[in-house]
Amino acid sequence: MKTIISVVILTFFSFCTLGQITKDELDKEIKSLNQKILSLQNENTRIKKNSEEINRKLTTNNNLITKLENKNQELALNLEDSKKELLSKIVEIESKSESRITNVSQSLSIKTLWGIIAFLAAIILSAFLFWLFDKRQKLEKIEFANQLNKTKNIIEDNLEKEFEKQGHVIEAQIRLIEHQMSSIGNATSIQNQDHSLALKVADELTLIERTISLMDSGTKGLKQLSRSLEKIKDNLASNGYEIPVLLGKPFNQGMKIIPVSTIPDETLDAGVEIITKIIKPQVNFNDKMIQAAQIEVSVGY
Repeated sequence: MKTIISVVILTFFSFCTLGQITKDELDKEIKSLNQKILSLQNENTRIKKNSEEINRKLTTNNNLITKLENKNQELALNLEDSKKELLSKIVEIESKSESRITNVSQSLSIKTLWGIIAFLAAIILSAFLFWLFDKRQKLEKIEFANQLNKTKNIIEDNLEKEFEKQGHVIEAQIRLIEHQMSSIGNATSIQNQDHSLALKVADELTLIERTISLMDSGTKGLKQLSRSLEKIKDNLASNGYEIPVLLGKPFNQGMKIIPVSTIPDETLDAGVEIITKIIKPQVNFNDKMIQAAQIEVSVGY
């Protein structure tokens, strides 16, 4: 319709301007109009074909939609039937399950009762056995502690007697030393004097002190023994013999001491050397050394 109107308008416009143009110009104009009309006809034909193709697709889609709607209705009906069947089976299963649960509950109630009784009996028996074991263990601990105390008392008594005996022996040796000193006189030289008895006393004193350092400070008679040792040292000192205190002192290679062994000690700083054990004491007589000490040194690393 639009094409026809366009042609009429162009024709009218041509007649209106006919008197003003030549024949050649008119032929050109007509030729141009014919080309445009042909082009419009071709476009109209293409549009018709497209329209027919679209109509065919619409028809196909409508048929497909109709099929899908029919299929959907069929599925809905099948789903409804399946739902009814499933509900029926669920009701049947629930009924059977309730019946079975009732039977199992009745069976379990008796078994559970016996199980609880057995469990409680086991707990009571375990508690009783634990009480007996704990009581026996406590009695054994008390008995062991009493036996240990008895043994400790016996050992302490024996040590006290032994230390007392050694103290008497050392005191007798001190008296001998005093007797020797009084008989020799002050003019006698150190080289010509016999210091063997004094050195023996010093060795025994060091051995007793090392033993005391390993004992409990609360050991019976230990304080009395320590006082006796100090008294013996004073007696030695009064006769010119001195035992320097070396234990716990720093050690260096320039000291007139014999290091018998060295022990690494991680608690000390690197390179630090400390005397931690006296094996044989140093003994001086009238400020001159007559016996070099033998020691054990701990070395830091």
